[in-house]
Amino acid sequence: QVDLVESGGGLVQAGGSLRLSCAASGSEFNIITMGWYRQAPGKQRELVADITRSGITNYADSVKGRFTISRDNAKNTVYLQMNSLKPEDTAVYYCNLYSIQMAWGRTNWGQGIQVTVSS
Repeated sequence: QVDLVESGGGLVQAGGSLRLSCAASGSEFNIITMGWYRQAPGKQRELVADITRSGITNYADSVKGRFTISRDNAKNTVYLQMNSLKPEDTAVYYCNLYSIQMAWGRTNWGQGIQVTVSS
């Protein structure tokens, strides 16, 4: 079983910054990709950014140039540095992990963390 623990959300004014962290723990898992999704009220969950174990990154167009995803493989932790935040970035952010567990590919989700950007 793999657990994801998220931290770093909160309330910030437009133009401000926040840093999200997500640490994965458990036994016998081999991380393939970690990333962040978000879901705003009344909208579908969408990919924000993800990163492979080798460091290949992928970003939603709406956050390119403002958000940076990184990871510490030794700590099984992924970070999302969010700069120049806009009110439309307000959402619940979910950490996502795709890993090999017991020879099967599995997806895990964090519990979600609120990010609110005031105008």
